[in-house]
Order: sequence, then structure tokens, then C-alpha cells
Amino acid sequence: MGITKSQIFTEHQNDLAQFFKVLGHPARVAILQYISNQNASICNDLVEEIGLAQATISQHLKELKSIGLLHGEVEGKSMCYCINVERWTDLQNQLNTFFNNTKSNCC
Repeated sequence: MGITKSQIFTEHQNDLAQFFKVLGHPARVAILQYISNQNASICNDLVEEIGLAQATISQHLKELKSIGLLHGEVEGKSMCYCINVERWTDLQNQLNTFFNNTKSNCC
């Protein structure tokens, strides 16, 4: 990350920051919501459901896959995507720890 000096932060902090960065786009949130309500999904299903171009959907899928939230498997000529439950659970635990350790204090 260079200029952000990510090396001075913990692995946990960097992991959460990357997670938030990737989920900072509403299309990615919509993609995750759609896939999580299906057993699996191919890109063309997402194009129809979300309403974005195939290339745009593919880029968003790539970002979600880069942090491990999605698995992708080739099915014929298509790539089928599903939620990576292990990674999703790991991130849920990290978020729970983050919020549960936050004290309610005010000025």
C-alpha cells in the first residue's frame, strides 16, 4: 500500500480495512446479497438482476473474489460463483470482535 504505511497496522486492521474498501461499492453489496440468496450464480444472472454491463459485473466479482468472499468454478462456458462460507464466517467474527470491543463513550 506504500503511502498509507499499512505495515504499521496489525494484520487484523489491514484485513478489515480491505474488507470495508471492497464493500464500499453498492453494486458489490447487491451482488453479495443476490448470491447469498441463491445456491450459486453465474455472471449473466447477475447482469440481469443488477442491471450493469457484464464487464462491470465481472470487475466487481473480481474484487469480491480478491478478498476471498467468493469462490468461482467453471461450469461449461460460464463461471459459477458462490459465497466462501469459511471466509465469510471469519469476517463476521472479526466484525463481532471489533464492535464488541468498542466501548460506548462520549465526550
